[in-house]
Amino acid sequence: MKTRMLMIAMLALWASVSAGAEPVADPRPMQGVPPSRESQVTMANYRDYPMSRWAFRNAGAVLHTVMVPRQGDIHRLPGPLRPELGERVVTDPQGQQLSFDALFEANYADAVLVMQGSRLLHEAYFHEFNEHSQHIWFSMTKSLASTLFGLLVTEGKVDLDASPAKYIPELKGSGFERVTIQQVLDHATAIDFHENYTDTGSDFFRFYAPALNLGWMPGAADVQPDKAEIYGVQDFLVHFVKPDPALLPGEAFDYNSSNADVLGWLIARISGQTFQDFLQQNLWAKLGTEHDAYLAVDRALVPVATGGMNTTLRDAARFGMMIRDRGEFGGQQVIPARWVDATLDVSDKLKANMKANPKYSEESWSAYHNMWWILDADAGEYCAVGIHGQVIYINRRADTVMVWFSSQPVASAARNPGFRAKLAAARQLAVDLTRKPGL
Repeated sequence: MKTRMLMIAMLALWASVSAGAEPVADPRPMQGVPPSRESQVTMANYRDYPMSRWAFRNAGAVLHTVMVPRQGDIHRLPGPLRPELGERVVTDPQGQQLSFDALFEANYADAVLVMQGSRLLHEAYFHEFNEHSQHIWFSMTKSLASTLFGLLVTEGKVDLDASPAKYIPELKGSGFERVTIQQVLDHATAIDFHENYTDTGSDFFRFYAPALNLGWMPGAADVQPDKAEIYGVQDFLVHFVKPDPALLPGEAFDYNSSNADVLGWLIARISGQTFQDFLQQNLWAKLGTEHDAYLAVDRALVPVATGGMNTTLRDAARFGMMIRDRGEFGGQQVIPARWVDATLDVSDKLKANMKANPKYSEESWSAYHNMWWILDADAGEYCAVGIHGQVIYINRRADTVMVWFSSQPVASAARNPGFRAKLAAARQLAVDLTRKPGL
């Protein structure tokens, strides 16, 4: 046991260096009563490793939140039936061999779960995380929002070829007026605002993250709505986001979280409900979840549709199972199958847009569509992905769903060795399960 733990510690150190993060001493967060100053988690450091290990599973303590209550009978997941899967030897991208669980733990995973059909084959929890702990999804929430939006589309309440400004007049004059809703869903909006997780002087850090209430700036939390043009995220969309004059909508894939903010606003405006109520009534109440979920809210206390969802590991898997099974769960059609299937209807243009983006040229993604990351559309292999290493991996051909939560020191997945290692291990396991179901 001591040898295994030493190996894991060494691999974690290697992964940190490989990912471009400085090796960090690991004082456990929130130690002592009251917590020592050195271990105190704050709004300013909650995304910094190792403070993130505590913060990502206690996001309701750091951020403002609203509840999404569970409802009805729990849909039981029998298992874990194959715990030995955690000991299967896998090879990481650097050629090192180690067990499946050890690879995930060494690359900052907090938990990992493997489903095939309705059976829970394997789950593992690390670093004091457990089956009752909730974890922030970050941008996996985008895929959740897109799923909900499909209800409005299939009911004929929204036209994907229309501008968001048709339904939200406040967006007239913004960068979102000239785009279609489908381009919003595909992150092809050609706006003059860019995602940036590292430059603290960027507009992303100075205006967007504080409005989201997911990033800290001195004095930002004290801003009042009557004294600020940009208070919540919807103010940011209206007053700050402009079109990029050098680019036409649809011509390029440029991942941008503000697109999902528009989607969340559309859901609330068209449905006449808050995002959290629409989510609870139309989805969360129908998945037989074990626990309540909760959503981080922005500075105006509006749910963050781009990254605010928090759930347990198994409840995230229930959502993934519903998507894998074309919108059906527990004998009920929760989301129309044609909307779920539409995500895998990937055009040549979408593939070309992904290939042309230099940030993702070395990654496994073939396209991005309807706020999902596509690996192999023919196999029904695709993912919801969140910063710092959150993934819902779906593979219809293997009848498999895998979910993992992480506290990776580096936010972005692009060119991140730790992220790549976990995704590659999951994909290989899915292939093995296809060859020999129930392994």
